[in-house]
Amino acid sequence: MTAPVPRRPNIILFMTDDHAPAAIGAYGSVINKTPSVDRLAAEGTVFDNTFCTNAICSPARATLLTGTYSHVNGMTSLEGPTHKFDASQPSFPKLLQEAGYQTAIIGKWHLGHGEGHDPQGFDHWEILPEHGVYHDPDFVTAEGRKKYPGYVTDIITDLALNWLDKRDPDKPFCLLVQHKAPHRAFEPAERHKHLYEHEDIPVPPTLHDDLDGRAPAAREAEMSMEDLTDEDLKGAPVPPGLSPREEREWRYQRYIKDYLRVVAALDENVGRVLHYLDITGLDASTAVAYTSDHGFFLGEHGWFDKRFMYEEGMRIPLVLRWPGVAEAGSRHEELVANIDYAPTLLAMAGLPPHPRMQGRSLVPLLKGDGKGVAGEADEAGKACEPGEAKGAWRDAVYYRYYMHLDVCHNVQACYGIRTRTHKLIHYPGHGSGADGAKDAPRTPAWELFDLTTDPNELHNLYDDPRYADLVAELTVRLAELQRHFGDTPEGVLPAPAATPSTS
Repeated sequence: MTAPVPRRPNIILFMTDDHAPAAIGAYGSVINKTPSVDRLAAEGTVFDNTFCTNAICSPARATLLTGTYSHVNGMTSLEGPTHKFDASQPSFPKLLQEAGYQTAIIGKWHLGHGEGHDPQGFDHWEILPEHGVYHDPDFVTAEGRKKYPGYVTDIITDLALNWLDKRDPDKPFCLLVQHKAPHRAFEPAERHKHLYEHEDIPVPPTLHDDLDGRAPAAREAEMSMEDLTDEDLKGAPVPPGLSPREEREWRYQRYIKDYLRVVAALDENVGRVLHYLDITGLDASTAVAYTSDHGFFLGEHGWFDKRFMYEEGMRIPLVLRWPGVAEAGSRHEELVANIDYAPTLLAMAGLPPHPRMQGRSLVPLLKGDGKGVAGEADEAGKACEPGEAKGAWRDAVYYRYYMHLDVCHNVQACYGIRTRTHKLIHYPGHGSGADGAKDAPRTPAWELFDLTTDPNELHNLYDDPRYADLVAELTVRLAELQRHFGDTPEGVLPAPAATPSTS
C-alpha cells in the first residue's frame, strides 16, 4: 500500500563536498560500498544525469540556495576576503521560512561570514569557517565561535540530530546537513584509519591517460597523481625503484584509500539520520535528498580535484526519497542541473519558484507525468530553454568555470554545452577577473566529445571534418543558452542562425 502523500513534507538535504558518483554504490561503484545512501536509492529514486554548472565549492553552494547561475548570484569563484556571498538575495530557505517552515543549516557554508554574509533565511545555523577542519573543528554561530572535540562528520550529525530534537513538532522543517567530507586532505576518522589497508582498490581505466589530442588546458593542469603533496599522502615516502607507471599507481592507492575512508564515515552518518527518522516516526513525512556540490576525479585521466567540464568534474549524485511520490527503486535519465534544486524544494512544499530562479522543478518528473515543465514551471512563466519544445524537458546543460589558471591547480577557464550525446567545451584563454585567477592569456581551444562512443572523453573530435556540421550546430546552441541565461562571455561565439525559441 502506498503511503499517503504529505501536503508539506519535512525536508532533509545532505550536501557533501567532492563526493563523486563513482564512489556511491547506487551509481555502480566498484571501489566501495555506501549502504546508507544505497538505502535512500532503494526506497526512492536516483537521477543518473545530474550536473553542476560550475565545479568549484562556493559557486555550487550559491547555486543550491538561489537556483541561479554564478553570474547571477555573484559567486563565480571561491569565497575569500574580497569575494563573499550576498546573503540578502532570494533563496529557497527564505521562501520556505516565510511559508512557515522551520529552517536550519549545519556544517559547511563556505560563502563567507560576517555582516551581510552569514546565513539568512535560517532559524538556526552553525557553520564551519571556510572549509573547516576534520578534527576538533570550530563552528561559527550567531553567538560567536564554538569548538567541538571529535571528528567533523560525526559532529555535524550530532548537531543536526540535536536540532531535530528541539524543533517545534507542529511545524514542517527543512534541514540542510552540509558535510565537509570527503574534501581534501582526506583525513579519516580514527575508526577507519586502517580500512582497505590490505587490499588494492581497482584502478580506473583512464588512470594512465596521456591526454593526447586534448586541449592544452588538460596537459598544463596541476592535479595529477604526481601533484599530490606529502600532506595528501600522509607523509609516506614513495618506495624506491618504481617506474613512473608504478609510482602513479602507488600514489593512486594512497589517495583513493583515504578518500574512501572519509566516505565511509559520511555514509555511516547518513545512516544515523535515517535511523533517527525511523525511530521517531518521521520517515513517512520527511523527504530526504543526497547530493554533492560538484564532482571529483578519482584517478580518471590521472587526476584528482574537479573544475574541468569533463564528466567526472561536472557530474554529481542526486538521490531522493520522498514517500508517496518518488517511486521506490526508480531511476531518471533526464538531464538535471543544480539550478533545479531550489525550484524543486520549493515545489515539494507547494510553493512557486522565485521569478529570478533559472532552474525548474523536478516534481513533475517524480510524479511521472513525463513533461517536466508542465504545471509548476509553465505556471511560473518560465520560458523553455533554447532547442526544446513546450512541455518537454531540457536536452542540454550549460556549464561555466571562471577561475582561469587558479592558484591551486592551474586549470583554465572554460564553458560549454553538454547534451545527451555530445559535449562541446571552449577554453577562451582568459579569465574574467575572478578571485584567484591569473592574468595569463592562453591560446583559445575547443574540444568535442561523442559521449555515446567515447564516454571516457579520450578523443577530441573538434577538428575532425566529419563533425563540422555538429560543431556548428552545438556552437549556435551554446550561444543561445548563454543568451537565455543572461551570460555573455567575451567574444568568440557567432550570432545564432535563427531567432532563439521562447516557446
